[in-house]
Amino acid sequence: MGDKYVILDGKTMPATAPQAQKKTRLEALQSVFDSGTLQQTARLLNALTPSEIAHFLESLPLAERQLVWELIPPDKEGEVLVELSDEVRDDLIQDMDGQQIVAAVTDLPIDDLADLVQDLPESLSREVIASLDSQHLHRLKAVLSYPEDTAGGLMNTDTVTVRPEVTLDVVLRYLRLLSERVPPSTDTLFVVNRDDKYLGALSLAALVTHDPEDTVAEVMSLDLKPIPANWEARKVAERFEQHDLLSAPVVDDEGRLLGRITVDDVLDLVREEGEHQFMGQAGLSEEEDMFAPVLDSAKRRAVWLGVNLGTAFLASWVISLFEDVLQQYVALAVLMPIVASMGGIAGSQTLTLTIRGIALGQLNASNSRWLILKELAVGAINSLIWAAVVATIAGIWLKDVNIAGLIGVAMTVNLVLAALAGAVLPLILHHLRIDPALAGGVILTTVTDIVGFFAFLGLAKLFLM
Repeated sequence: MGDKYVILDGKTMPATAPQAQKKTRLEALQSVFDSGTLQQTARLLNALTPSEIAHFLESLPLAERQLVWELIPPDKEGEVLVELSDEVRDDLIQDMDGQQIVAAVTDLPIDDLADLVQDLPESLSREVIASLDSQHLHRLKAVLSYPEDTAGGLMNTDTVTVRPEVTLDVVLRYLRLLSERVPPSTDTLFVVNRDDKYLGALSLAALVTHDPEDTVAEVMSLDLKPIPANWEARKVAERFEQHDLLSAPVVDDEGRLLGRITVDDVLDLVREEGEHQFMGQAGLSEEEDMFAPVLDSAKRRAVWLGVNLGTAFLASWVISLFEDVLQQYVALAVLMPIVASMGGIAGSQTLTLTIRGIALGQLNASNSRWLILKELAVGAINSLIWAAVVATIAGIWLKDVNIAGLIGVAMTVNLVLAALAGAVLPLILHHLRIDPALAGGVILTTVTDIVGFFAFLGLAKLFLM
């Protein structure tokens, strides 16, 4: 089967490479902007999707970002604001007046508007809410009544519902009547009774492939289970992943249909979680603006550097307890970083695996003991292998069998304890409602450094002096 091609900006490009097309468009925009041609830049911006514009804005330094923002068509400003990280969005809306913000966001889908309203300053939030008509206000309040990280907070109240007793022909005519008012990404119609209780789902594929005289009840599927509004967002993501869903209904405690969640909402959730895990390991927020003002960035990072400095002094204090040993056996100082480094890497591997299990909901009280025992076994095997390797190298290098034996034993102890700490620390932090991605790395490094130094130097003091 041959490849399909599309015409893009006057060039023929493979239709099977959307990412390449996106990159080409953004590169072309960057090239035009760098050349100083603002009029052409504005034309290219108009051809981009809101997510592409947001990506481009986040890649610009502050002064250039503000200049490009002024070129964005007003009808796209609200959609672009939704796609931006919180920090970049906050920076841009500082220079917007209330009327401009209201005009930009009031036509957004309810789920996007709810996310945005919660992040706006209180005065602007009130202004946006006051501008809504009664129908939109009721829908917005329905979403805002649920925590942001729940199914109710993720849902969009715009849905298309049908009754089970009507025929498919009636449904088709109903959709034609709705025309442009059908919500975007509608792949399924939800079947409800007169009390708005969810009964099942009618896919568009089933709608157009069955006899128009069939009733909805005869064709609808009962397989698409509703999602309770109070479900955690993580659990919602798991449901979408396990069942390959494009959309799903959200219901209240009595089974009444409240709205729907679409796969794009879940993808945003997964991306944010991934960024949080990645950035959190360095003590940074996932909303960190790459081009934030120098002082703002310095203040945020200073706190994390201070925490690390405290742990470094703690490790140095442990070393100072064995000053007499180091003075007599200088070779120990040369080998100490090896013990700490190997323990840190081994612990980080287990820590990352455990945090991932917690984030995906795969790790719980029933299987955590098995994970700890498994990681201890892995740590023991690796400790024996690499302790033998390091001891052999150290023995040949320093020509001292005693020191070689000591570093081998110290490394065995540190790798095993590092594996234990990497598995247990995230579980403890999660139980204490402390983010393991943010705090786990620092605590683990402290543990492996102190244990490694104490084991190595303590053994040296016992057996060499």
